[in-house]
Amino acid sequence: MKFRMKFPCSKCGACCRKIGLIYPELEGPDGACIYLSEDNLCTIYPKRPICCNVDKYYDKYLKDKMSREEFYELNLAECKKLQDNDTI
Repeated sequence: MKFRMKFPCSKCGACCRKIGLIYPELEGPDGACIYLSEDNLCTIYPKRPICCNVDKYYDKYLKDKMSREEFYELNLAECKKLQDNDTI
């Protein structure tokens, strides 16, 4: 699969509803990120943590270890797992 230079997020919010796995301090009482809006958008999007920004994370930590396309494929696979297990 060929990708543009930006991760193709579907904005489903599944990863944001599992934020405690990465950033427990952002987890709200319902388990979702405290910055996730009801329409699955990030209310701090321009200032979101680097783990929430696939492209910046890749550029900072992984660009010398794998291709961007490989990283996107891995992220999409994990995204699919989160979506499949999402109960919301």
